[in-house]
Amino acid sequence: MRKWMICLLLAVVAAAAQAREAPPVSGDPVLEKRVMALSEELRCLVCQNQTLADSHAELAIDLKNQVREKLAAGMSDKEVVDYLVARYGDFVLYRPPVKATTWLLWFGPFLLLIGGIAVLAVKLVKRRDVAEDLPEEDMRRAAALLDAANETKDKA
Repeated sequence: MRKWMICLLLAVVAAAAQAREAPPVSGDPVLEKRVMALSEELRCLVCQNQTLADSHAELAIDLKNQVREKLAAGMSDKEVVDYLVARYGDFVLYRPPVKATTWLLWFGPFLLLIGGIAVLAVKLVKRRDVAEDLPEEDMRRAAALLDAANETKDKA
């Protein structure tokens, strides 16, 4: 049993010693640089807010391979992006363009912030108005109660 564990440990250590960074899929470093640049601009369709470059999902790897194939076939970066947008929609873009269909996406958070500030301002103004609308008689009675409380405190 002990020899078996030692052999397993040696096998793991030998495998780790030979481990190194994976070589690029393409032999062309310029092509790989373009693929990585485009992968940073494209969103993984199955991951939560990750670029293709960050994702290790099978679909992300397939999309990177498609990008690599299209670039190797001579397509420009814009043509590859246009191809993917035509196939998957604007969602594939990590930074979608500002257009009529994405206005809510771009400006919605700002509108919610402005709406929240407006609601807060209205509530604060109403609260101040309620405090100022006390009748004079109630104000005198409250002052008298405070004076009486202070006198009993002083006597004690």
